[in-house]
Amino acid sequence: MPTPPFVLELRRHVGNAPLWLMGATAIVVRDGRVLLGRRADTGEWAAPSGIVDPGEHPATTVVREAAEELGVVIEVTGALWLDVTGPVRYANGDQCRYLDHGFLARWISGEPWVADEESVDVGWFPIDALPEPRHPRLEAMVARALEPEPRAALPL
Repeated sequence: MPTPPFVLELRRHVGNAPLWLMGATAIVVRDGRVLLGRRADTGEWAAPSGIVDPGEHPATTVVREAAEELGVVIEVTGALWLDVTGPVRYANGDQCRYLDHGFLARWISGEPWVADEESVDVGWFPIDALPEPRHPRLEAMVARALEPEPRAALPL
């Protein structure tokens, strides 16, 4: 996954030391299906997500990421969660923890396609038949989005 330039600049100063970063994830549901991309780095199916750029609102992040990674236009309709991920250690030794902002979003336009190198496959999947392998929290994320009156919760 391409690392944002601001993170590369931080890494020049802190090396592989743990970084605290903000992330954002969107659960996009349409006609009983959820929009997913298969990540190039882990091979897992996951909801559109990304690192929040400095000064960017997390809701803007997920709209941008859906367009960049999956080629679709979405609209954020609500907040679903605010959660802290466990420590992540990447193959190059970089360490991070993410404050993840979860959003419910609706599809506006575009058919999903592999729009950049961060995904190897994309598509709509039945909510009751999520593909494998999948992100460890994907089922919980989708369940939160399907609640009759989804609202932000701490933690996921």
